[in-house]
Amino acid sequence: MAKKAQSRAPKDATPRTAVAVLAAISVCHMLNDVIQSLIMAIYPMLKEGLALDFAQIGLITFTFQATASVLQPLVGYITDRYPTPYSLVVGMGSSLIGLVLIAYASTYVGVLIAVALIGMGSSVFHPESSRVARLASGGRHSMAQSIFQVGGNFGTALGPLLAAFIVLPYGQGSIAWFSVVALLGMMLLVSVGTWYGKTLKRNKAAPAAEHEAIVALGRRKVAISVALLVTLTFSKHFYLVSITSFYIFYLIHTFDLPVQTAQLYLFLFLGAVVAGTVIGGPIGDRIGTRRVIWWSILGVLPFTLALPYVGLFGTAVLSVIIGVILASAHPAIIVYAQGLLPGRVGMVAGLFFGLAFGIAGIGAAFLGWLADQTSITFVYHVCAFLPAIGLLAAFLPETDKPKQPRRQKSSARKAS
Repeated sequence: MAKKAQSRAPKDATPRTAVAVLAAISVCHMLNDVIQSLIMAIYPMLKEGLALDFAQIGLITFTFQATASVLQPLVGYITDRYPTPYSLVVGMGSSLIGLVLIAYASTYVGVLIAVALIGMGSSVFHPESSRVARLASGGRHSMAQSIFQVGGNFGTALGPLLAAFIVLPYGQGSIAWFSVVALLGMMLLVSVGTWYGKTLKRNKAAPAAEHEAIVALGRRKVAISVALLVTLTFSKHFYLVSITSFYIFYLIHTFDLPVQTAQLYLFLFLGAVVAGTVIGGPIGDRIGTRRVIWWSILGVLPFTLALPYVGLFGTAVLSVIIGVILASAHPAIIVYAQGLLPGRVGMVAGLFFGLAFGIAGIGAAFLGWLADQTSITFVYHVCAFLPAIGLLAAFLPETDKPKQPRRQKSSARKAS
């Protein structure tokens, strides 16, 4: 009996990937992002129905981005100190209330309140669900983050399509039908919350080992590294918003494409982003997150520089390559930052997801202004140089975090 117990111990000590939990949290991420992507997809309907001007439309975006981005680090900081397994359900509930309100909103103030509630739901969801993904990773942190984030990518792509085929034909009230999406998410998150609570109790001592990394690097080096990651996130998302917000206009202006055809090229790019998110995670676990960050942001530079000078076919090919390479960076950045700040998993996720939202909002406004002042082609010539900021990745310390699970596995095999 003693020998059996000893042989079992190393295997039990090896963390296991909770596949069902990762799948559930990824699906919930998809549902969450479907809900939030509906907001911008129904702008034309709101503008016409409530007689809004462009400044008021901009304030709707600002209200959503502010609640969805500014609150995320704060939520992450609080839940790091006081983990709340069922806060995910509460966050999705906030989005549910926002959906119902926006479906029946007859005033501009009502719309602002509704999008604020959806933004608040998103600000709770992202930090906590990122922590769940890390807990369920079994040590394969990059892979888990990529699975979690790819759900959001699908949701972002699905939102406009659902708006086009359901909301626009059936009117503003049909948005209430998507409350079913929020209810489904809440049911899944109840199960996830139960698993999350049990896992927290079992893993109370787990974060202690991670603190060795921050002690080895020193606080000053950690602070510089986080600042570098913030700058790299700016580079990545500022370029991405130039595609997601203005790619259709660029294709129409440059190649005289009809709107429907240009939309197909945009969906091709969004598909490449999904593929890159999936591919980047396992690669990060294998070769290290620092190398993925370096390769994905700086490695895309030759393709972004070439994009404004090629024909339609070349534009399609380069956009796919850019989407795949650039999308692999976000899971790696979050996992790398979480390794630098042990015990601050939620705050880190909230900070970088919040940055993604905030940069997208600011970037879209600035690039729109720049396009008005110059041309849409000039915007792509300028943005082509943004990935050069990836050179800063050279100053990130090598943590070798991804190799740790494999050492654990090999030691477990030797012990058995």
